[in-house]
Amino acid sequence: MNNKFTIALGCLTALTVTPAAYAGDTDPTGYDDALIDAASHVTLGPRPLFLVHDMSEETDRERELKSDLLSCASGNRNGQRSELTIAHRGAPLMFPEHTLEAYLAGAQGGAGIIECDVTFTADNELVCRHSQCDLHTTTNIVETDLAQKCSVPPEFDPDSGELVNAADIQCCTSDITLAEFRTLEGKMEGADLEARSIEAYLAGTPGWRTGLYDTRGTLMSHADTIDLFKALGVKMTPELKEPSVEMPFNGMSQQDYAQKMIDEYKAADVAASDVYAQSFLLDDVLYWIENEPEFGEQAVYLDGRYDDEGFDHTDPATWSPSMQELADQGVKILAPPMWMLLAANPEFGDGDSRVVPSTYAEHAREAGLELITWTLERSGPLAEGGQWYHSTTEEVIRREGDKLISLDVLVQDVGVIGVFSDWPATVAFYDNCMQQR
Repeated sequence: MNNKFTIALGCLTALTVTPAAYAGDTDPTGYDDALIDAASHVTLGPRPLFLVHDMSEETDRERELKSDLLSCASGNRNGQRSELTIAHRGAPLMFPEHTLEAYLAGAQGGAGIIECDVTFTADNELVCRHSQCDLHTTTNIVETDLAQKCSVPPEFDPDSGELVNAADIQCCTSDITLAEFRTLEGKMEGADLEARSIEAYLAGTPGWRTGLYDTRGTLMSHADTIDLFKALGVKMTPELKEPSVEMPFNGMSQQDYAQKMIDEYKAADVAASDVYAQSFLLDDVLYWIENEPEFGEQAVYLDGRYDDEGFDHTDPATWSPSMQELADQGVKILAPPMWMLLAANPEFGDGDSRVVPSTYAEHAREAGLELITWTLERSGPLAEGGQWYHSTTEEVIRREGDKLISLDVLVQDVGVIGVFSDWPATVAFYDNCMQQR
């Protein structure tokens, strides 16, 4: 196989871990050098070309971008890893999130940085899950004996045997030990909250996500991912998830938890420059800045203040702390959702852009803050409307391919240094093309 930078269908399916990989293998994640070598070959697949073909082309800028991307796709160029591209939970548009399989797909899709959302188990071991209490929607726990350990286990009608509490089931990593966690299998995120059976409950994945690779999902501890990401040669962005249990937990305080995450990188001899530690809790970021300054240098404050009463991302007077106050506290990288960085320009003409930087983006850059954003390819089909990640630009978004128009504004006009994506190949394709423009 040649190494042309094309968007022909790649070999992602070849990278699923086969049962033979586990036979006699003491490594609980079951991968070997051959699999790592294969995943290190960038194969971008058919989706980027689908998006380019689907782009709007009503302005000069859009027509030029579409032409450049098509020319890039047809050229004889080598695909390279992209540090603009952050694999959000791996590649969960098509693979069960935070699994070995998703991480391999993210690496093969060109991600230069891969995320592990960090939480902890009943025995205080760090593992990768988007939320401490999402095992019921992202793993098969409800169909195993471990379901009875869940904070809110499945309940059944004694006469009919029907599931009666689908909407209330809650299973947390803190309900089970690391050894028990390893026995579970990851699945595509989702649950049918009106289901009357476990089978129907597990089949609740949104229809626009594929179940093609849902047959295997190898869960990983935080330490497992560090070893994997080192082997893949990518940088790492762990997010310290806010605990769902009261802290301290089993003697572990919030600061102990924040320190434990960093300690696992130090124990693995990972350079601080290869780690972008993240948190929605500003106190976590300030803890790293104060106590682990090498890691704090590129710690990422995830801005979730959009849920705070009185906060308006278009009104700087409602931002507390302000952009300058964040910078003065030592924060260097700010990461809001995409919609906070973009605004619609409904009166756009041939020489204009339909999407422009927001007031929030402009003030962040004025304060000297670098920006990372989330999450491209997380939404359902854009033509259907009502997609949260594109909520501020919905009135000018026409179709799925317009994601590339938003991405172009984020990179060229807003100046983001990283984009989380549920399908990393989309961002990696764009970045490869822009590097060669």
